[in-house]
Amino acid sequence: MRHRPLKLLRSLARVFLAAGAFALAAPATAEPAGLPDLRTAHDPALQRGLERVVRELDLDAAVSSGRLALALVDVPRGAPTRLAMLNGDAMVYAASLPKIAILLGALAEAERGAFVLDAPRMSAIHNMIRVSSNEDATRVLNWVGAQRLLDILQSDRFRLYDARDGGGLWVGKAYGGDGAFRRDPLRNLSHGATAYQVARLYYLLANDALLTPRFNALMKDALANPGIRHKFVKGLESRPGAAIYRKSGTWRDFHADSALVEHGDHRYVIVGLAQHADGGEWLARLAAPLHDLVVPPVREARLAR
Repeated sequence: MRHRPLKLLRSLARVFLAAGAFALAAPATAEPAGLPDLRTAHDPALQRGLERVVRELDLDAAVSSGRLALALVDVPRGAPTRLAMLNGDAMVYAASLPKIAILLGALAEAERGAFVLDAPRMSAIHNMIRVSSNEDATRVLNWVGAQRLLDILQSDRFRLYDARDGGGLWVGKAYGGDGAFRRDPLRNLSHGATAYQVARLYYLLANDALLTPRFNALMKDALANPGIRHKFVKGLESRPGAAIYRKSGTWRDFHADSALVEHGDHRYVIVGLAQHADGGEWLARLAAPLHDLVVPPVREARLAR
């Protein structure tokens, strides 16, 4: 009995030491105070709008068959976030879209001082994202480390992949000829994503909550000025004035696109994952009407003037 206070003190010391170690390892959380969990932002009106657009474009069969997954997030300044999804938690092969996860891993490692983002490194990062260079994607992945990247995606800080919650962003293979080093536990995919978790990454980025401000700015800079003008970028050409921060992907009949779009006072996130020969055109056709759900056409005309 005499030793119980000492044992209790030792146990408390271990708890506080562990808490301190966690604080050093994770200087920020995925959803900081004041930023609601994205799942709580589901909005019935926006959901009805998303379903109406899909129906009017005759893509409802693609959704019901699982060949199309979509997420739309209205991220207004000073007003509640709104979320709508179709097949949002479906884990899908996403081709080059998960290079956005490699981008996050590189910036998170640079943020903690693992390496310096000098001009050659930033050039490789821009090539990986803007023109989807496979060679540069593999180069950047090697800086981070394959297992280290998966640890980052599954960490308590980011929670961008959770097998208990539908999956998320996964990079289990370099973008080259080598085989997969670790496929995702749910679907055995080498490069996978769910529309929800991709949208959540952009949601955090839009709210300056993904990384520290300097590295959030570097991430947006890498995603700016898309070098491949198809899918969402092509579809938004009819909506002038939109700033697009974007990463897409294509392989065979798999087509993916994702973007944070800023237009006047409006901000929104759009994610589409399709498996069909015409999937790229589906995403191009969806972009403008989904834009109009957030940026009403009357507002659009006033901005154009």
